[in-house]
Amino acid sequence: MPVPIPLVIDTDPGIDDALAILLALASPEVDLRLVTTVHGNVELAQTTENALRVLHLAGRSDVPVAAGAAASLVHPQPERAGHVHGAAGLGGVELAPSPAAVDPRPAVVALAELLLTSPEPVTVAAVGPLTNLALLLRVFPDAAARIGRLVVMGGSATRGGNVTAAAEFNVWADPEAAQAVLGSPLPTVLVGLDVTLATVLDEGGIARFAAAGPIGAQAAAILQQYLDHARSAYGTAGVVVHDALAVTEAIRPGFLGTVRRDVVVDTGFGAGRGQTLVDRRTVSGAATAVDVAEQVDGAVAADFLVSRLSGLDRR
Repeated sequence: MPVPIPLVIDTDPGIDDALAILLALASPEVDLRLVTTVHGNVELAQTTENALRVLHLAGRSDVPVAAGAAASLVHPQPERAGHVHGAAGLGGVELAPSPAAVDPRPAVVALAELLLTSPEPVTVAAVGPLTNLALLLRVFPDAAARIGRLVVMGGSATRGGNVTAAAEFNVWADPEAAQAVLGSPLPTVLVGLDVTLATVLDEGGIARFAAAGPIGAQAAAILQQYLDHARSAYGTAGVVVHDALAVTEAIRPGFLGTVRRDVVVDTGFGAGRGQTLVDRRTVSGAATAVDVAEQVDGAVAADFLVSRLSGLDRR
């Protein structure tokens, strides 16, 4: 059996973040070594507590959680996403507290130490604002250079935004950080709205893992707020779990069809702030080019997530 890929999830839980963490824990292809938290969907203290509780739900309180940036690099994030994720970030579900404490190291230090000491290349799945990764590049460039693969949930090439007409939430929450990361030579896959919006988890799929046992039932309960929001905001009977698709690509490299593109983030203060400007005219050969996800089989992706989450209660 192949050696599992060492994985770090940098996250701001968040409903879909919680599903992404559970997906990683359910997948033998990866070994979740560290969770780092960041401001985003809710405040940092809450994202950190949520990460601890999600790991405890899955019986994996041994995975360290290190708290990271509480705010964006330059300008305050205009608003959180409690209207989507619930005031505490997990759809109003009160998961049991974890017996584990937060790792005393700042997230960037914990990540740098892991990268510098791991004998195997480490994959980082960044599914929140990119503040922690930008700080890693600035403070520990030698450690950042050891990232084997960076999978980012963020941005949009062709679908516009989901928080403004132009911007996707994670990039909009810290555009300066996103530009620092996406403009670097890190080996990056950008999983944006172009593919996440094509991957819908319907109520039948949610019912499948809800029936598998207590972990699946709690995961389904967390998703209820998302379902309600989707019905009221979009008139749909399913949910888009953006972050879980990015973690799927981390688990199974090549799951998504990608093309190397030049990407620039709008860091101005006009209507386009936070937009990812993707040059789709040509395939890029630049060292800073990004592998932009442009193709997905949404039904296969949703079934993969459901199958893996259904297996958590059997582990």
